[in-house]
Amino acid sequence: MRPQIVVGATLLLNGSLFVVNLLAAVLSGSRAVLSQAIFTLTDLVGSAFLLYGLVLANRPADYDHPFGYGRERFFWAFVSIVISFSVAGLLAIVFGFEQLTHPDHIGYLDVALAVVAGTLLASAIGVGVTLRELRRGRETVWQLIESANPGLKSIFYQDLIAILGAAAALVGLAVVDRTGHDAVDGLAAIVEGLILFLAGIVLSAESREYLIGRALAPSTVRGLWAEIQRDPRVVQVRRAESMLIGPDDALLAVRVNFRDGLTTDQMEQAIDDLAAAVKRGYPVVRHVVIEPES
Repeated sequence: MRPQIVVGATLLLNGSLFVVNLLAAVLSGSRAVLSQAIFTLTDLVGSAFLLYGLVLANRPADYDHPFGYGRERFFWAFVSIVISFSVAGLLAIVFGFEQLTHPDHIGYLDVALAVVAGTLLASAIGVGVTLRELRRGRETVWQLIESANPGLKSIFYQDLIAILGAAAALVGLAVVDRTGHDAVDGLAAIVEGLILFLAGIVLSAESREYLIGRALAPSTVRGLWAEIQRDPRVVQVRRAESMLIGPDDALLAVRVNFRDGLTTDQMEQAIDDLAAAVKRGYPVVRHVVIEPES
């Protein structure tokens, strides 16, 4: 999967949606449409942070960062989540409550409805771009959700939440159109805000695991353990510890009990062979530390 394609498409999509929704919000006075504009703006900023994180993560390792800068993507994904969901959600709730308690007249409802419907369709297209990239990489949606790629997951969730938010705004504006109760527009904005804010809390909690250091999946570690244990020079794998340094970069530290009688050269060769086998079988493991143990 090409994350730069997904992020780039999201930037272009959100830039267009922000302009259209903002113009419709100013024209109609709808807080629900304004909430859509706020979300697309914060989503645009969040996507820019994700792209910035991709650039920083590609820097080569140096003395201060011997394992590289892969965690930049975790950090900027977290920043993107906070801005895109939490900030946008709070603003939508504030504007919606204002409209609910002191409703202003909503005009040009046909324009507002058309723009919100277009936003819903565009967000669905955004989901389609992600799904296409998943198919291209022979991955599934479940693999994306379970993966250590919070940036792409954040974009995928942003598009899904945008669809829910647009649906809430569409229903609210339709009720205003049928009943003339302008306060319902504020209620729709509050619903949008709550959806965004709750999604931000859930995704922020998930990002925390990667920021503080998360291990590889247990199934992957078991596979690595078995890969090392199969070598005839290995008597027993005593311990295996792992940590994700980036979405596609992990560190593996293993304590191994080698067969008695190996010379120093043979031991060094065994360590080199095991490290190469691990990296070949599990490309995500780019750093391998093997410690002989008696």
